[in-house]
Amino acid sequence: MCGIAGFIGRGTSADLAAMSDAVAHRGPDGAGHDIDPMRAVFLGHRRLAVLDLAGGQQPLYNEDGSVSVVFNGEIYNHRALRAELTDRGHCFHTDHADTEVLVHGYEEWGPALLNRLNGMFAFALYDRHAGQLFLARDRFGEKPLFFLEHADAFVFASELTALRQHPVAAAAGLDLLALQKFFAYGFFPAPQTPYAGIRKLPPGHYVQVEVASRRTQVRRYWRFALRPGDPPPGGPAAWAEELEYLLQRAVAQRLESDVPLGIFLSGGIDSSTILSCAADARPADTLQTFAMGFTEPSFDESAPAARMSAHVGARHHAEICDLQAAKSLLPELLGHLDEPLGDPSILPTFLVCRFARRHVTVALSGDGGDELFAGYDPFTALHTARLYYQLVPRPLHQAIALVAARLPLSERNMSLDFKLKRGLRGLGHPPKLWNPIWLGALDPRDVAALFQEPVDPELLYSEAIAEWDASASSSLVDRTLEFYTNLYLADDILVKSDRASMLNSLEVRAPFLDIDVAAFAQRLPAWAKLRRGQTKWLLKRAMARRLPADILKRPKKGFGIPLARWLRQMPAPSPLGRGLPYLNEDWLHQRWREHRLGRRDERAALWCWLALRYSLAR
Repeated sequence: MCGIAGFIGRGTSADLAAMSDAVAHRGPDGAGHDIDPMRAVFLGHRRLAVLDLAGGQQPLYNEDGSVSVVFNGEIYNHRALRAELTDRGHCFHTDHADTEVLVHGYEEWGPALLNRLNGMFAFALYDRHAGQLFLARDRFGEKPLFFLEHADAFVFASELTALRQHPVAAAAGLDLLALQKFFAYGFFPAPQTPYAGIRKLPPGHYVQVEVASRRTQVRRYWRFALRPGDPPPGGPAAWAEELEYLLQRAVAQRLESDVPLGIFLSGGIDSSTILSCAADARPADTLQTFAMGFTEPSFDESAPAARMSAHVGARHHAEICDLQAAKSLLPELLGHLDEPLGDPSILPTFLVCRFARRHVTVALSGDGGDELFAGYDPFTALHTARLYYQLVPRPLHQAIALVAARLPLSERNMSLDFKLKRGLRGLGHPPKLWNPIWLGALDPRDVAALFQEPVDPELLYSEAIAEWDASASSSLVDRTLEFYTNLYLADDILVKSDRASMLNSLEVRAPFLDIDVAAFAQRLPAWAKLRRGQTKWLLKRAMARRLPADILKRPKKGFGIPLARWLRQMPAPSPLGRGLPYLNEDWLHQRWREHRLGRRDERAALWCWLALRYSLAR
């Protein structure tokens, strides 16, 4: 895993060095650059060495040096691509560096190369003959890429902090609409970022830049879209067998590493599936598993994780953390997060990454299982939500919501009152807005109050509405799956995983996001994922002979922290200069007071406020 940065146009080698240094944590094992002074093209790279430790230094070039690349990620099918390209006459200089298939693959297939890649990636490729810079991001958005089009330069980087080291990006101000969306979703939906003019390249997209004119074209090459009308051959028994095979292959591909590798283990079905499949490819006693336990019982999953590791026979590592003590990390962690994130589970994710990095450089995770196979709680509520929305008149709904608001507040992880109040909040709006409002920190009315101006829900949730409208399925389950995969997974879960891991110079791989696993999941009917209220039905059937019964039957438990309690114990933020632009921070201070008094549960909005303040004050 690595960090990349660069620009075309105004700037110097010192600017490139500053940008590259800002992502040194992503690549502590080496640095390189490619500078074309005649055309003012600057590419920088920081390397975390994982494959071909001796030969994989970047930038890497084709045979005549006309094509160069700086790359962040892993290409899991690089050996097959290398063999095919060698047969076509390409000459490779490295022994087994996956990066090198990009330069030769681009020579052979151009942008169509992207459809052949099975991996996670963000890369910048400079074609001197064509006078083009080509940047691309993987299908699901596992690896980040930001860019800025300016009159004086085109600038890109793996992280916002690095991009803003360039002079033309340093002056970018905050974006009002993006900040409103942040409080509405709990994350910045691509292409939004906190800064005006700076964009996040969406997953499954590439950018072509004409070097001479700096004219830019952004194009989509892939979108996760369900195809329920084209199911795989056979029925549930055959599907379970096929899914098991695909996961075995995906995990085996992601076990390739020239440095120590481990597996995150929570005791849930996703990470347990990854471990079980890994034990098919390697002797179990050579596998290392990592779990983070917590002293707070309702947040602790260390016991089932230990049982699962013992079931397979892996070497288990566990650390018990006092979350109360860990909250002292929040200012530093949020200050280095780069892109503000409204997901408090960034803290335990950071802790488990830090713990694992003491032993390994690469870790496999279960990310993507919930999104592909309907694992989240809202999926089980969709049928009831539809009936409620159709049958309950709006005045009665408002009365029910008022009664629910008076329920006693709980500090437990995913408590009943929390889920009930969130559910009712969403049901005050049309179905196309349920998912973002259930998930987000504030509803449109509160966003308007926070920013002291009217907001248009159609604009506020335009990304969620576009996903809803683009769906080929009429199923609420399918449309919810597409929302979670194309928005929540890309802009929350994978952002969290990338930043928490790379702050610790750890590479995290997600076998569920293998392109063949995803293509298979796209064709499954909704009932094979959510059946009679049971989430991940087909995945559980596929793993039935592999996993202990208690693992298969465990309810989902989020990787959370006792945020509601912490915020009642913490003082509200002190004034920060002139405060954050656009926000009515007096309104937020009032919400904090009411939260501390136990009158309201404002954990989500207050966390977003903290994330913004610490991140943007850096």
